[in-house]
Amino acid sequence: MLSFFRNFFKSKIGLAVALAFLGLIALAFASADVSSTGAFGGVAGGDRVAVVGDEKIGTADLIRSANNALDRVRQDDPTLSMEAFVAQDGLKQSLDALIDRFAIRGFAKKYGIRAGDNLVNSEIRMIPGFRGPDGNFSESVYRQALAQARITDAQAREDLGTGLLSQQLFVPATFGATVPDKLAYRYAQLFKERRQGAIALLPSASFAPTGAASDATLKAYYDANRGDFIRPERRVIRFATFDSSALGDRIEPTDAEIAARYERDRAQYGASETRDFTQLIVPTQAAANALRARVEGGASFAAVAQEAGLRAAPVVDASRESLASQASEAVAKAYFSAAQGAITQPARSPLGWHIARIDAVDAVPARTLAQVRGEIATALREEKRTKGLADLAIEIEDRLSDGATLAEVASELKLELTTTRPALADGRIYEAQETLPAVLAPALQTAFQMDEQEPEIAPLQGGETYLVYEVSRITPAATAPLAEIKPQVEASWRMAEGLKRAQAAADRVLKRLRGGATLSAALAAEETRLPPPERVDLTRQQLAAQRERRIPPPLALLFSMAQGTSKKLEAVQNIGFYVVDLENISMDDIADDDPLIAQAKTQLGPVIGDEYGEQLRTAMRIEMGVERNEDAIEAVRKQLLGES
Repeated sequence: MLSFFRNFFKSKIGLAVALAFLGLIALAFASADVSSTGAFGGVAGGDRVAVVGDEKIGTADLIRSANNALDRVRQDDPTLSMEAFVAQDGLKQSLDALIDRFAIRGFAKKYGIRAGDNLVNSEIRMIPGFRGPDGNFSESVYRQALAQARITDAQAREDLGTGLLSQQLFVPATFGATVPDKLAYRYAQLFKERRQGAIALLPSASFAPTGAASDATLKAYYDANRGDFIRPERRVIRFATFDSSALGDRIEPTDAEIAARYERDRAQYGASETRDFTQLIVPTQAAANALRARVEGGASFAAVAQEAGLRAAPVVDASRESLASQASEAVAKAYFSAAQGAITQPARSPLGWHIARIDAVDAVPARTLAQVRGEIATALREEKRTKGLADLAIEIEDRLSDGATLAEVASELKLELTTTRPALADGRIYEAQETLPAVLAPALQTAFQMDEQEPEIAPLQGGETYLVYEVSRITPAATAPLAEIKPQVEASWRMAEGLKRAQAAADRVLKRLRGGATLSAALAAEETRLPPPERVDLTRQQLAAQRERRIPPPLALLFSMAQGTSKKLEAVQNIGFYVVDLENISMDDIADDDPLIAQAKTQLGPVIGDEYGEQLRTAMRIEMGVERNEDAIEAVRKQLLGES
């Protein structure tokens, strides 16, 4: 069971694994529809947003949960503001997730299901994101990850414990869910179902008013839809880069430094010799002498070894020092005193008696300081460049910490200071088809977390270059003033009004359809010229083949309607209304051994399991009892949005 949980957890990457796991329950239940069990008469005080059983959920819990949920969403949409998050029901989903977590803990406690400290500790140690460079659990990495996620150790353990309790409760309830064969047969038969009909779009633009809107009308629309006009947070970044060119001639090695390095590494530049040889090791000196005599008499070294039941082992690039340490000084002396092509005198080591054929001799003469001067200078120059850059970065960081401005540092080092245009957290320039310079990409996340006038320095390209930067201006996310976006508001108002009229027109078209008219005739009866309907003739199997692409909502509606019915459906982004007319449904029988039946059982099993899980969650909430404090929830909403 625990391996199941670990495998699920490990689906994240790097440190995100650890952080996402701490929010596992919030993610798992974010879409749950948790309703209260009655009025909030049992809750006193304004610091509790909900009560689950006897446990109280404080306003601080909800604020933290909402902020953490926003951070997770920003991993996919960095520009999302708290205002937009709340407008998209993010606060409600965060509260629902908290209620579910408290309900799980209360239910588990009531029925004696627990996750002990040892189990929690074991799970923490199994998390890859908490491991240090040696591959083992690191307390410092763990603490650092919690700090980045703004989570305490107690909160992390509580979340992890809740996840383990959830596993113990839900895995047995949902695992291995199956459906009866007859139900699978009926479901499989649906793949052969064919639906014929038509779909028409009534565009909002076709019904949008053409006259100018009054200021009062636009003001009323703007006030009612302020969440649609939120501008994301923008930041202006000033930055400069520097590399070894900023060090000037400080990286050039002196004659004294080159000479000192030569003296330090004199052994490296002295004469050296390595040898390639093929050797045999035998138990006795007599055997070694006999083998050597046969080879000197003209026999092949390999043949002699094979006849003796031995294998001649080749060795390449062996130095005298390595041979002495691996075998013995006697063996090294014998091997390095023989000429190339000769057979060595037998020599003893702890392994036995050695003889060898010297295959090659590679003698390197000693090199003088003049011969290696360029090599040493290059190595010293690289060392001084690396150290000099790191020292300069530390020096600049100290200067900035002492109060120096980025402009002063750039002037002293003769660096080119660049100021960006207002940018979004995802790197795009605000209201422009441009992006920030690529050099800022590694620092972008930090730049959108730091305060103004707090310069930072960061290495680039593995320390080859350094970036020093600051945020010179922050424009918080906020609803744009009406005066600045009046044309945008008016365009949105026109589409909204057009949508209302398109809905009314869709109702008229539906009425004509129910009176016996065709969809084409019902559309033609409208005073506004409308696009012709699109004919549809598809089977469910053909529809399922489109799973890699998103199935259009009106087509999905067509396959969920009853024969001979017509429905309307609002299109996304106020585009208009669809009218879907289903004319005919036909279905063919399938064989009892059709592979679709087995496929249906496989697909329906997890769906049934999910339903069991939903029912169990609902039962837990009902049994524990849930009450909400709407006043406290509203207070949290205002605090998150910065409202008074």
